[in-house]
Amino acid sequence: MSGPRAAFGARLAAAMDDHGPLCVGIDPHPGLLASWGLPDDAAGVRDFGLRVVDALGGQVAALKPQSALFERHGSAGVAALEEILAAARAAGPSGTLTIVDAKRGDIGSTMAGYADAYLRDGSPLAGDALTVSPFLGFGSLEPAVEAALASGRGLFVLCLTSNPQGAEVQHARTADGRSVAAVVAAQAAVLNAGSQPLGSVGLVVGATIGDAARAAGVDLAEVNGPLLAPGVGAQGAGATELTEVFGGGRRQVLASSSRGVLGAGPLAGDLLAAARSAAREAGEALRG
Repeated sequence: MSGPRAAFGARLAAAMDDHGPLCVGIDPHPGLLASWGLPDDAAGVRDFGLRVVDALGGQVAALKPQSALFERHGSAGVAALEEILAAARAAGPSGTLTIVDAKRGDIGSTMAGYADAYLRDGSPLAGDALTVSPFLGFGSLEPAVEAALASGRGLFVLCLTSNPQGAEVQHARTADGRSVAAVVAAQAAVLNAGSQPLGSVGLVVGATIGDAARAAGVDLAEVNGPLLAPGVGAQGAGATELTEVFGGGRRQVLASSSRGVLGAGPLAGDLLAAARSAAREAGEALRG
């Protein structure tokens, strides 16, 4: 790298404008591996991920490898993840943005260790952004926030997820009457204040949560950061649902699709066609 890296939020906004608001997951589930004719081992997940990068590198706004599905194969699986991240950095004219979906969250030196692993220049596990969990308190993320912003990287903080159990924590009320989700969103907004066109601290918000954001007192448009949204388009959420969930924050949304695109594989041309179709659908729903 010849100079300082531009802020993640600005780089992501440009990639979304160029390729459409779509992030494709790299999720080597056992069933997908089998359908691609690949073994459920470290060699299989390596081949799977590299094929996705080869087909979609430089063609979509971002790629999002799911760390757990590599970690389950031990050190060789983690090595495969490192190789896939390196391939994405080299893909296309200027590389392809990667979001490492590891949902890390801890305190003190342990969180600093995660930040060093996933957000430090030179680390083989570093992507352009990392998913993190704030449910030990938003302040526990400080080492990751500092590392991300210092290196031009970003974070996606879990806020309003679509799993049924999420509401137990995310909709719980603090002493001042705000929901936990509202506190998380407000803290992200503080970190993103003044950033143009987007800040680098985003949120994870399920696209199929209906009016949960409103019920939790969260105005997603005020976050001024990207909103990583599983469940858009073929996965169930169209324009009507997206308006209900995201309101005025729809243009901040980065739709996430994994099996909806990966199921078209393993041929590169089929993967690219599926990704372009998903990006077009997401763009029409979010920006049309």
